[in-house]
Parts: sequence; C-alpha cells; structure tokens
Amino acid sequence: MSKRKSEGTLTIGQVAQLAGVGVETVRFYERQGLVEDPPRTKSGYRQYSSGVIDRIRFIKQSRALGFSLKETKELLNLRLKTKSTRGEVKKRAEAKMAEINEKIQSLKRMEDALRKLVAACSGNGPAIESPILDALEPQGK
Repeated sequence: MSKRKSEGTLTIGQVAQLAGVGVETVRFYERQGLVEDPPRTKSGYRQYSSGVIDRIRFIKQSRALGFSLKETKELLNLRLKTKSTRGEVKKRAEAKMAEINEKIQSLKRMEDALRKLVAACSGNGPAIESPILDALEPQGK
C-alpha cells in the first residue's frame, strides 16, 4: 500500500527542478541556514512547501549579484523583519557596489600591467628570455 504525499508538499527533487538548482544545492542551503529544514515523513523524506522555491530563487539572484552567502542571509533576515527599512537594504547594496568597483579597478590594473608585458614580448625566441617571465621573477634575486 503506497502512501500519497500530502497536498502542497514537494520533494527535494521537485524543489530543485522548479528552483533551477541541484538537489545538493538545496541541501547546502539548508546546512547554511538559508533554507529551513523541512518536516520529514516517517520514512525520512523531506516535505517542502512551495514557498521554498521563491526563497531559493532569491538566494540565486542575490548570489548572481555578487552577494556572499553571509550577505544573502542578512538580506533574507531583513526581508523577514517587519521593522527593517529600505535604507538598510540600500546600504548593503551600495556597499556591494563599492566592493565590486574596487574589484573592477584591481582587474583594470592587472589588465594594464599584462598589456604592457605582452607588448614588450615579441613572441619569438626561447621562453627563458621572455620579458613576461622575467617580470614574474622575484625582485632582488
């Protein structure tokens, strides 16, 4: 005799598919406290409500914008707190933008340095005489 699932509950596989993530991702988010541990059947199967799909999509979007898991958890908590303000959310978004801009500037400096090294290398001759490799050698050798 097979037991039917309760109305409105989803398996971890269904949640993963509907949220566009893998099953291990759902489990990982549970371990990290981003998704609450769902109730389980007597046989140990997780039973999710459909609301967890929106939560996982929120997490995915937050991560796509560069927020860390810790920052994403903070954003989720702000969403749940009735006394949270838009200003608190905006402050976190502005801090993330500043962090991203710092990374962009750092990447531009790396690109400029590499561009100069590539321009200085003819691409001909033995690698041991490469100005690119020379630039990577520790100074004061």
